[in-house]
Amino acid sequence: MQDLVNLAASMDTGWTLVGAALVFFMQAGFAMVETGFTRAKNAGNIIMKNLMDFSLGTPIFWLVGFGIMFGSMNGVFGGFDFLADGVVGEGYDWTTLIFQTVFCATAATIVSGSMAERTKFSAYCIYSMVISAVIYPISGHWIWGGGWLAELGFHDFAGSTAVHMVGGVAAFVGAAILGPRIGKYTKDGKARAIPGHSLTLGALGVFILWFCWFGFNGGSTVALSNGAAETAARVFVTTNMAAAVATVTVMCVTWVRYKKPDVSMTLNGSLAGLVAITAGCDTVTPFGAAIIGIIAGFVVVFGIEFIDQKLKVDDPVGAVGVHGLCGATGTLMVGLFGYYAYGTNDVAPVGLFYGGGWHALGIQALGMVVVIAWVAVTMTVVFQIIKHTVGLRVSEAEEIMGLDKPEHGLPSAYADFMPVIPSVLGTKAAQAAAGEAAAAAPAQAVPVTKITSEASSGGHKLSKVVILAKQSKFEVLKNAMNEIGIAGMTVTNVVGCGTQKGAPEYYRGAEVDVTLLPKIKMEIVVSKVPVETVIETAKKVLYTGHIGDGKIFVYDVENAVKVRTGAEGYDALQYDD
Repeated sequence: MQDLVNLAASMDTGWTLVGAALVFFMQAGFAMVETGFTRAKNAGNIIMKNLMDFSLGTPIFWLVGFGIMFGSMNGVFGGFDFLADGVVGEGYDWTTLIFQTVFCATAATIVSGSMAERTKFSAYCIYSMVISAVIYPISGHWIWGGGWLAELGFHDFAGSTAVHMVGGVAAFVGAAILGPRIGKYTKDGKARAIPGHSLTLGALGVFILWFCWFGFNGGSTVALSNGAAETAARVFVTTNMAAAVATVTVMCVTWVRYKKPDVSMTLNGSLAGLVAITAGCDTVTPFGAAIIGIIAGFVVVFGIEFIDQKLKVDDPVGAVGVHGLCGATGTLMVGLFGYYAYGTNDVAPVGLFYGGGWHALGIQALGMVVVIAWVAVTMTVVFQIIKHTVGLRVSEAEEIMGLDKPEHGLPSAYADFMPVIPSVLGTKAAQAAAGEAAAAAPAQAVPVTKITSEASSGGHKLSKVVILAKQSKFEVLKNAMNEIGIAGMTVTNVVGCGTQKGAPEYYRGAEVDVTLLPKIKMEIVVSKVPVETVIETAKKVLYTGHIGDGKIFVYDVENAVKVRTGAEGYDALQYDD
């Protein structure tokens, strides 16, 4: 019998440790989301901050925070247990220490996204440690450490309030005190879109977070024995349901509002559903989770727009809307959709919509309000102290340069990566287009303008032809130039737009001023090959009849010099056999 008890205890510990490992990996998800949703010149800085909030938070929480959170001094403050050995009270052990350490790190890392691209690294390290040492542990004691909110019946199963709303409120206060990024708002207060540099990284981060959330919520059962396994399975279902429905909701809402489904906002929608379900994932039904997902979808879209465009608080990644507003929303939803007894499989409706009355909703609202007040007041004091001592914000020159270089001596987080021009090399389409271009037949309905000017000395005129075209046309254009005898060309990736800018584009609800599209710029200097032939060939390859086919510019060239041989003019453009 004793062996069975030990086996059950070991299984419970193992389950919680797996959950802790998944929650730790959420740091990677947050790092990718924040990096992708911000500009490339700050990528190294973002990575460093996400690395250090966990690395600094771990010893700080062990030294100070764990005792404050789980001590038994009173219902407001747990007490001190410096250099905690994992046992600060009955039922708290090494497993609790590591599980709560990774949760603490999650609360701290939320703040970095909202204050990205303009915060001093030293300031970030300071306030991150304060959150881990005091802010999170004290409100955590009220909720999870046997404090006064827990005694009232406040329920936050995995941290919509204790983790996410704490981070979201701190993020709002920090971003408001810090001020917006340079160029975020026009003189008349209109919000400008500042798109992140990699939606791919952002999407990877969201998928990582969604995966790890099964450990965040499911692992919060901290057991599998005595019926907890069924609760954990239901938590998995409700967590996934809310995230999926919130994602679909945001896609539909942005499709209607912006005329196209917004990718970055929809990714935020997934996180919004996950945050909102976290408080009540153990007590709601799958239907309740779906409704919570729908509500979270609307909250995150209109919440981010309100914060960005009305309150004029610049939050590059939407952390306040996702974690702050949806954390508060999820906390209240427990009082509306609670169906199962907290943490069990027994049906004991507490939610207003299931006949549980107003009591649970009132307790949830009380807990939400006092935690918001606690974090808002304390973090305002912390940020103001930092602002007037070591400084909170980098200089204007450093912000424009990007924080990678001045803060970390990093020229670029992508120093060894070169842009790759899209290619269709080897495809039948490329071969066919190149063959057609070689014939240089005039493009239909596109008149040719003859180029005439004085010949250069020696009787051979030098001309420079610059071709701007879609990146997808590079391979066929290059092959076509080779076919007509062009042996040298310079090709660069560029972005730009013409006078036809198209319909308004939106990024996270803010209108993008000008959509700069990726193009290639091919530069060719010719003498032996007639300019007219180059133009005809390029037009044949590039012409589709649609906006954006490209442009061709022709310039006179005074001279050309081949460095290796010293040949000039016409001779400099001839290549050895």
